[in-house]
Amino acid sequence: MKTTLIFAGITECGFDSFGKTMEGSWISHGLCHLSACAKEKGFDINLIDLRKLKGWEHFREKIKEEKPDVVGLSMMSVDYDYVVKCARIIKEEMPDTKIIVGGPHPTILLDEVKEIKEFDHIIMKEAEISFVELLERIKNREESERIITGKMPDLNKLPFADRELFGQHEIPISDFLPEPFVTLIAGRGCIYNCSFCQPAERKIFGNKVRRRSVDNVISELKFLRNKYNFKSMMIHDDCLTEDKEWVKEFCRKYKEEGFIQPFVCQSRADIICKHEDMVKELKDAGLVTFLIGFESGNQRILNFLRKGTKTEHNFRAAEICHKLGIKIWANYMLGIPTETKEEAMDTIDMIKEIKPYHCSPAFFTPHPGSDLYDYCVKNDLMIMQKHSSYRRNINIEEPKIKGIDYVYLQKITYESLDYSEEAENRIKFTKKIKPLYIILGKRLFRLMLKAKDILLKEGFKSFLFKTKEYIFTRI
Repeated sequence: MKTTLIFAGITECGFDSFGKTMEGSWISHGLCHLSACAKEKGFDINLIDLRKLKGWEHFREKIKEEKPDVVGLSMMSVDYDYVVKCARIIKEEMPDTKIIVGGPHPTILLDEVKEIKEFDHIIMKEAEISFVELLERIKNREESERIITGKMPDLNKLPFADRELFGQHEIPISDFLPEPFVTLIAGRGCIYNCSFCQPAERKIFGNKVRRRSVDNVISELKFLRNKYNFKSMMIHDDCLTEDKEWVKEFCRKYKEEGFIQPFVCQSRADIICKHEDMVKELKDAGLVTFLIGFESGNQRILNFLRKGTKTEHNFRAAEICHKLGIKIWANYMLGIPTETKEEAMDTIDMIKEIKPYHCSPAFFTPHPGSDLYDYCVKNDLMIMQKHSSYRRNINIEEPKIKGIDYVYLQKITYESLDYSEEAENRIKFTKKIKPLYIILGKRLFRLMLKAKDILLKEGFKSFLFKTKEYIFTRI
């Protein structure tokens, strides 16, 4: 029995994008774990990655070529339309092929997903155990329910993610991280109660954080070092640093095993302030960047978001990072319900003072399953008509909720980008290429200076690449 997994997450990057951008290169750990678990039980698994295809006709040809007996699809809310279209094309070509769908969106909005008749089976929550059990029943021609609640696995007993499914080649999130670059997930769940996220995450992963043992994570890193000789990595947990003792044990064993590869992880401002000693140990072990959800520079808005932090935490955390030489990837939101222009400017002023390495702003998006999504529905604030609008961006052509001056927000958001270290690097670069001003002409040069959209989405490395590509193909 042949099973094909399909990666349909191309809302951000589109078709024919594999390996060309960060979004076009990162692996889906969910699909990789499904593949590893199924292969461990002897199933034949392969992948169709829409990022490697030219378009829908190419997909149709590919699915006819593969002729799978079973297809597995993972659905994020933002990729709903792509997943549904994949399923419909499959059923048009091979009506007898069984289609299994899972992921966050079916877990949160089951009523919407179960209306799609092409989905033969829907797995909610975590799927590693239930997916393999379902494959066994399909193989044995046994009846199975359409809607299945996934069983919660012991993360230490799962096989390592099957990265070969995607042909492991991930592009680093920052230009200073050397390749090969890998991403790794050490745990699932989040203990915090931010209103823009919860209770959706608890519905998927449960009320507690489940983290793999340090030894299990180190074993995977040793495997990755031997197989890919990786030079940098990112631990992709929602908040790796919430368990201080786990982090300290990891730092000690990471160094004991001879790892010198720099790494990146996510943290919170209040944790950085409370546990500066732990942050120092992370730095000594190889941490080069913290992704920090500052979210807002206004205390009323932080309270509204149930962030559980103070504005003082944001500033103090930045001081600690700068002192220790840790780069800051600053995540922050604008366009939050009830937010005034003055409160939005507090966030911009915060970014100016924090001086992060990278600015990562976004317009607030009401995500299904979150309390703020329910708030927006209850108060008739929703504007979004398409699932693709759940993407994280600052595009005024894709407004999220009513009562927000998105033109104003985009203006001040673009201004905030100039406060980053990356912006300073960009200015230095443009000074170096100033002699090209005469060759390229005034208009193009100005466009290059204003190419903040590229910086925002893909970072300084992509900006340099695309600018050089443009220049050297035209002179």
